[in-house]
Amino acid sequence: MPKPNSANNPIKMMPNFGSQSVNRVYVIHENNTWVEPLRSAFHEKKVPFEEWFLDTGTLDLSVQPPTGIFYNRMSASSHTRNHRYGPEHTSAVIAWLEQHGRRVINTGRALQLEISKVAQYAALNSCGIRTPRTIAAIGNQALLNAAQKIPPPFITKHNRAGKGLGVRLFHDTETLQRYVTGKEFEPSVDGITLIQEYIQAPEPFITRVEFVGGEFLYAVRVDTGQGFELCPADACRVDDAFCPTSESDDGLFQIVKGFEHPLLERYRDFLCKNGIHIAGIEFILDQDGVAFTYDVNTNTNYNSDAERKSNLYGMRAIASYLGEELVRLTNPG
Repeated sequence: MPKPNSANNPIKMMPNFGSQSVNRVYVIHENNTWVEPLRSAFHEKKVPFEEWFLDTGTLDLSVQPPTGIFYNRMSASSHTRNHRYGPEHTSAVIAWLEQHGRRVINTGRALQLEISKVAQYAALNSCGIRTPRTIAAIGNQALLNAAQKIPPPFITKHNRAGKGLGVRLFHDTETLQRYVTGKEFEPSVDGITLIQEYIQAPEPFITRVEFVGGEFLYAVRVDTGQGFELCPADACRVDDAFCPTSESDDGLFQIVKGFEHPLLERYRDFLCKNGIHIAGIEFILDQDGVAFTYDVNTNTNYNSDAERKSNLYGMRAIASYLGEELVRLTNPG
């Protein structure tokens, strides 16, 4: 089992794709920092695990995968950490695992939705979940043309996103044109940029609901009133200082006690239909109280300060769930 990493000594290893004699949980990821609290939870719950850090490597399709539970935590923002093809590598590995009937938590379909906002919104809409009006554009001129079809203010964002990549608020098309034709323009890694209607909330917050094992765990109210000229859609993840794993949140994240909302049942249905077992889903209310869902994060993280205040712990819930899945695999029936 690998030793916990530090910022100066990240774990980067070639996964052992061969058969193992002892069943365990395999964590597929590319970000050591985000896995640190999960490692601690595994140790606390005494769940055997191994990490598959997927950035580069090989995959021999003639080899049988080990038995165990495979938890996919690949991130859409992997390219910002110089792991450009982490999602593609993971997609190949998951296809191989699923071919051999292995139990994958957050399946290949889940990965598809993680790395494409367009795929996310289409899947959400098919389950009767409202999303902001969005136009996907490939090419700078197409982006400018798309902006003519959505009344300002509107925002841009990357199709393969995470961490608020490409999120900018525009009050007119002229400002967008200067941005798109200027040096500051930041293209999406997959070439697809979204133009999206800006949802004006009556209060500066969004709600993020966490699911583990397909079941609602808790909801978090995220304060977006920190002066960002952005759609609240990604304001809590604009950069690492506002990542949910940040220790210095200054009360930005607050777990809501007794949270209830009609969306929860639709979210459960959406997760079930798309092979998603663990995820955070974010929505915002407009001036009329209408909910717009704008992000599904299958590589979900948790804010430690908010959890301590409420005595609810996401990574512990994940470790317990994966441990139960491992027991079920080892002792079927």
